[in-house]
Amino acid sequence: MSASSQNQPGLVASHAQYVKGAAEETVGNVTGSEAWKASGAQDKSQAVDAMKSASQNRDPSSQGYGGIEEKAGNLVGCEGMQKEGAESKQQ
Repeated sequence: MSASSQNQPGLVASHAQYVKGAAEETVGNVTGSEAWKASGAQDKSQAVDAMKSASQNRDPSSQGYGGIEEKAGNLVGCEGMQKEGAESKQQ
């Protein structure tokens, strides 16, 4: 399996972790729970680092999800997903 193929699952998992962190942070904001806010912020930060690492060698023309990834990025506010989805959509 090539290195770029191995990066794709990590990228998907990182996006899922980011969404989880955003949800936790939202719960913390709604309930006023500092623990939920902190946990969400930590998950989001770790997810961003993992996404950057997984995307370094990613080829958008063969490993992107296109418009779906771009729309998901818009939905959750993830600029990386928006950018990579747009790049793979153009290919």
